[in-house]
Amino acid sequence: MFKTKGMSLLKKLSEPEKSGKTIGLFRGICAIIGGLCVAYLGMTLLIFLLPVTPGESIIIPLLFNTFVWAVAALWIVLAPTKLSALLRSGVPTLCFATLIAVLFFKESI
Repeated sequence: MFKTKGMSLLKKLSEPEKSGKTIGLFRGICAIIGGLCVAYLGMTLLIFLLPVTPGESIIIPLLFNTFVWAVAALWIVLAPTKLSALLRSGVPTLCFATLIAVLFFKESI
């Protein structure tokens, strides 16, 4: 029973939208929230990776944050299906969060 519900949900999310003129609420919300998460996690990761102190390196990620948010949101909203929009917002978020966790715990040990 659960297998058919999960497969029908996956099939429904995998179908391209009928009208290419409308973006859709689901892709719009994925773009806004996913783009914000990707931008802020990318900014945090950049602070970890820059070889200067965080107080000195905060200006560079802050300048690029709005640009990265806009680019990530545009990339997510132009996804052809709802599933790809969900994956485009979820996969980079999980990758950035994992890298930040690894770098944070590596420094604290």
